[in-house]
Amino acid sequence: MAVIVSFGEVLARISTEGFYTMRQALPGRVTLSFAGAEANVAASISLLGGEARYITAMPDNDISEACLGNLRNLGVDESYILKKSNGRLGIYFAETGADQRPGKVIYDREGSVFSQTEGCEYDWDSIFQGTSLLHVSGITPAVSKTAAQAQLMCMKKAKEHGVKVSFDCNFRSKLWSWEPGTPKEKLASRVISEMMPYVDILFAAKIDAETLFGCQLCCPDGSTKIDEQPYVAEEIHRIYPNVSMLLTTMRQSISATYNKWGAALYDITNGMQYVSPCVDGKYVPYDITSIVDRIGAGDSFAAAVLFALEDEELGKDMQTVIDFATASSCLCHSIMQDVNFVKRSDVIALMKSGGHGTVQR
Repeated sequence: MAVIVSFGEVLARISTEGFYTMRQALPGRVTLSFAGAEANVAASISLLGGEARYITAMPDNDISEACLGNLRNLGVDESYILKKSNGRLGIYFAETGADQRPGKVIYDREGSVFSQTEGCEYDWDSIFQGTSLLHVSGITPAVSKTAAQAQLMCMKKAKEHGVKVSFDCNFRSKLWSWEPGTPKEKLASRVISEMMPYVDILFAAKIDAETLFGCQLCCPDGSTKIDEQPYVAEEIHRIYPNVSMLLTTMRQSISATYNKWGAALYDITNGMQYVSPCVDGKYVPYDITSIVDRIGAGDSFAAAVLFALEDEELGKDMQTVIDFATASSCLCHSIMQDVNFVKRSDVIALMKSGGHGTVQR
């Protein structure tokens, strides 16, 4: 399996314990871990048994050294990460929701080292040696104009090296504020549209297609995400013929701690859709009744898709790819913090069990 590269900002995540709100917990004890969408993807790929290389920029201090040590312990290649003498690490604060109270995220990322690092400072030619895939997201260009330009350069360099590009739309309404006076959706649409010609594998849903790509979709009345996906895929492919695969997660939120979870893969090259999980050929989503932490579930899904596509056994069949990715991301809901600490064998076991978390003795 060749190396999969991901590029984006690593963050310090500060979380309250249990289900405490920030106002309850502070002043008091909180937990600090390291996260960020693209870092989560790299770590999850490595834990599944793949080779992952993570690219970012961070300050040259002891906190960053702790972060680098964490990445190394997870098996991620961090040798191309830039360390700079001035600046700060981005932060986000998270409180876990419960029942009808949603979880919350507060960002503190302005002025971070990553947001001010230009694309020409990274050694792209060395970074893309021996790699097969690049994964990026819509979060990085939302951080700053400089970060957006760096990601665009990263994607262009990947294509120069014959590397496929995976893009997760990940629209974050609390970001995209670096061009005052421009509505966030309009800024995101303009910037991401510049990146789309370099994308092969896309993680998106109908709302992304309409908001970011200006797609005019005529889906059947009362259609579900499963029904909508072929329409979304074909319309995106019409605008961006380079996109060959569309992945869509399907979350039904009963409450903050009870979700139904599934996903679909549409292979545009052959016009085939694959849905998971299925029982006797019918879509039956995972029933996740006691969510521990849902942040990072989408990243775990993207990581498992990319891992499975590159895996000699799993990648032979697209139904297996989507089954593996959906099971992997289902398990992520049971794990605290962002990174999906599951192995390939854990995911296979869930796929074979029919969705029941029986004790392994």
